Amino acid sequence: MKGYHDIGGEPAGEIPKHEHEMMLWEKRVEAMLLLLSQKGVMRVDENRRGLESVGAEVYHGAGYAQRRIQSISTNLIAKGLISIEELAAKVADIEQRKDVLP
Repeated sequence: MKGYHDIGGEPAGEIPKHEHEMMLWEKRVEAMLLLLSQKGVMRVDENRRGLESVGAEVYHGAGYAQRRIQSISTNLIAKGLISIEELAAKVADIEQRKDVLP
């Protein structure tokens, strides 16, 4: 059965060929994923499973870094390394900050 994330061979229109500068938070997501991988906390297959299990609406509606941070969060919670409450508290803390990151 073909998953919603498997779009190989389907017509998708022209591929944008312009580079875009990654935002700071996107760079941090990539750095976090690299560190988790290097420390043996999260494997490539775990990340992929996380990316492919967010649901069609999130998968198609979110950007690449957004899907990656969702995968990271889901995996860390599943492994018991963080709790949903800890994650929610940190998100609330970040949302209360006055300084906006670029």
